[in-house]
Amino acid sequence: MKNTTSPWEHLLGGRALDRRAVLAGAGALAAAAMVPAAALAEAAKTTPAAAADPPPLVPTAQFGDAFAKVVGSGTPLEGLVVLELPEFAENGNIVPYKISIDSPMTGEDHIQRITLLSTQNPQATVAVFHFTPLSGKATVSGRMRLAKTQEVVAVALTSSNSLLVGRQMVDVGIGGCGAE
Repeated sequence: MKNTTSPWEHLLGGRALDRRAVLAGAGALAAAAMVPAAALAEAAKTTPAAAADPPPLVPTAQFGDAFAKVVGSGTPLEGLVVLELPEFAENGNIVPYKISIDSPMTGEDHIQRITLLSTQNPQATVAVFHFTPLSGKATVSGRMRLAKTQEVVAVALTSSNSLLVGRQMVDVGIGGCGAE
């Protein structure tokens, strides 16, 4: 005679494992899983730390050195450099950017150089672009890598040795610079 008892019957108090028992168990398990998630969600709403802003980002020492090298003893003017970056970059390996400055690009008045810097990358200087009046426009675009959420800074030097700066914060989902 063939044994028709389930190997799981001893766990079910001698009852056979049938569809009704499986569905009841799955329902109980799902209900138990939902209670802690709901409690955690409610606790997150009322926790003061959840409502607080994230701590401010402190630029790396590499950024401080690179910025000081570019700026020297000058004080850059804010707002004249248009720096276009996405507010959120899902992948830090390919973050598009566009830098533009409204300049007549004449022999007497033009942009000589734009330096693109990152405040949190292992290497702060991302790129340096040189311009002449023959460039026609002080505009450049490309893609860069960002290690993590940070501020990106573009510093421009004019032919009259004035400094201009533009800044943009980028929230990075997956870092693109590997291990530091």
